[in-house]
Amino acid sequence: MTATETPAATGSKSWIAALLLCFFVGSFGVHRFYVGKIGTGILMLVTFGGLGIWTLIDFIMIAIGKFSDKQGNALAR
Repeated sequence: MTATETPAATGSKSWIAALLLCFFVGSFGVHRFYVGKIGTGILMLVTFGGLGIWTLIDFIMIAIGKFSDKQGNALAR
């Protein structure tokens, strides 16, 4: 790491917990409630995860480490 690079802040929410929640109950937005994104969690609940498309996108984002919590912190690995 060079002097100009700063490490991304890591939140207190677990990466593996979010991934498992998304896989098993992602259509209900439970993983979004877990990371504190209540508004989009409710939208996912009402739309059944965007008919599965939104859930799939979130699953991929969590798996590759690009999903963040409400404060914008990376999930803890």
